[in-house]
Amino acid sequence: MAALNKDRATPERKGDLVADPLDAGATIYAGGMYVLKAGKAKPAAASDSGAVRAVARKRASAAAGDAHVDGLISVFRFDNAASGSAITRAEIGANAYVVDDQTVGKTGNCIAGVVLDVEDAGVWVRIGAKA
Repeated sequence: MAALNKDRATPERKGDLVADPLDAGATIYAGGMYVLKAGKAKPAAASDSGAVRAVARKRASAAAGDAHVDGLISVFRFDNAASGSAITRAEIGANAYVVDDQTVGKTGNCIAGVVLDVEDAGVWVRIGAKA
């Protein structure tokens, strides 16, 4: 394809809403982080590699006949890991890692996103970003 030589109406969509096909047998709960495995959505787990794709907007279950999960890429508050891997204010700006689909820690294999803030109630993470 040749480079532009006139203005172009480039198609656009909001980048925060996604819909992904479910992995066979997967159930992803509303508010849970999920990853893509071979292009199919499954709940995020510490053993996953890569990065979190999004947070489920509502429950999706392959067993219930759902074909897709609706996800949101934004900033969310998750539970903080236990003391050994707990995220502190010193980790603001660093990657948060998946402990399970609702918990993040400061070390791991699967990147949840970038730590934006830490409160007593949990850790604010920008999903879909990497430090």
